[in-house]
Amino acid sequence: MFRGVYEHQIDAKGRTSLPARLRETLVGGYDERLIITTALDPCLHAYPVREWEQLEAALAKRNPMEPGVKTLMRLYVASAQECPLDKLGRVLIPPSLRAHAGLDKDVVWAGMVKVIELWSREGWAKAQEEARKEASSADVMRVLTELRSV
Repeated sequence: MFRGVYEHQIDAKGRTSLPARLRETLVGGYDERLIITTALDPCLHAYPVREWEQLEAALAKRNPMEPGVKTLMRLYVASAQECPLDKLGRVLIPPSLRAHAGLDKDVVWAGMVKVIELWSREGWAKAQEEARKEASSADVMRVLTELRSV
């Protein structure tokens, strides 16, 4: 499982290091490839290839003309790109994906169980602020209670 928040930088070529803890989880449970795509938030989602393939297989069973499915395919699947780690543990983020998330220098990797989010530092701070406002909602407490009773 991917967990933790890590601050890194992205260079002018669009390369950033995958944090060591996340890299250990990726290589230990999968391989050295990520599928990176645009998220619905202003960030990127990075999936191990096997997890991505499971998502695609589940999506392939759905009617592609169903409005939510078609939108998900256009926004999430169409922009997905395979991004292998290099020998130094860096990943090259394609320009179109960097633009979506506003990645230019300081980035934040956030482990989210089976997926990793990649944010600009400013975007992550804003997302955290919004999450803290929502944390007091009944929905968050209900989910936490359900998880504790499993």
